[in-house]
Amino acid sequence: MLSAFMGFIEPGDEVIIFEPFFDQYLSNIEMPGGTIRYVPMHPPEDGAERTSSAANWRIDMDELERAFNDKTKMIVLNSPHNPVGKVLSRDELTKIGELCLKHKVIILSDEVYDRLYYVPFTRIATLSPELAKITLTVGSAGKNFYATGWRVGYLIGPPELIKYVAAAHTRICYSSVSPLQEAAAIGFEQADKVGFWDQAVTEMKGKMDMFCEVFDELGIPYSVPEGGYFVLANLSKVRLPEGYEFPDHVKDRPRDFKMSWFLIMELGVAAIPPSEFYTDERAHLAEDWMRFAVCKNDDVLEKAKERLRGLKKYMN
Repeated sequence: MLSAFMGFIEPGDEVIIFEPFFDQYLSNIEMPGGTIRYVPMHPPEDGAERTSSAANWRIDMDELERAFNDKTKMIVLNSPHNPVGKVLSRDELTKIGELCLKHKVIILSDEVYDRLYYVPFTRIATLSPELAKITLTVGSAGKNFYATGWRVGYLIGPPELIKYVAAAHTRICYSSVSPLQEAAAIGFEQADKVGFWDQAVTEMKGKMDMFCEVFDELGIPYSVPEGGYFVLANLSKVRLPEGYEFPDHVKDRPRDFKMSWFLIMELGVAAIPPSEFYTDERAHLAEDWMRFAVCKNDDVLEKAKERLRGLKKYMN
């Protein structure tokens, strides 16, 4: 993705991203001199009261359109989304695509979880030949094959866009490690033959359902993921003990940072505070939520569930 930003973004250009966002986007955009325009993905209004689909994290299309101007060079999409687990619908992608065509904006579609979807998944580049011409699709062999340390990614797009990315890439890292590229290629060649993709979806969906049983048991609402291996749970019902001491680097952060520290220290469960995926201005949208990753062995997930049952004594 850095190569894509370096290939197209110049000082003064603007890039639209949705909050919450993968934090690496920010430095990648700012490095070549880009300016970021943030558009919020609104959490469900009743997220503190009931469990519902991650589809209910809503994009206000009027709000999105107001973010476009004559400086807008690119928009970044992420579907399936980290950390929300939302898969952008065909209708949402169509509306976003229409705005990008209208304003002549390049689409950088981050689809690194493209093999882990539990609802129909649409690639924006497949909606029309016109959108295919302005779209760069990001993939990750590391994510696909659970080998993230390999750092093997790829881009799909028209030659007239790819050539600028390739020019930047040769000056950033030149190439990924050749044996790992070969391993990834063999993986893609063999995956369909052995049913790997279907197996991966079945296994990860099973882990997600199994882990979320503890939230159902405790009455903790969560966003049911449509893809990926993260789940956002709303812990607004959990009360941090009055007078609980937090270290200096935590005590002035949003509530979810304190909750994250508390979960680690008191229950031995690590989760990510999602306000880290927001600007300071909108961090309040996420401070009651917590991101959990289910890409673990089942015995680890069962142990985490048992420990999370310890939240019961801190709930209303």
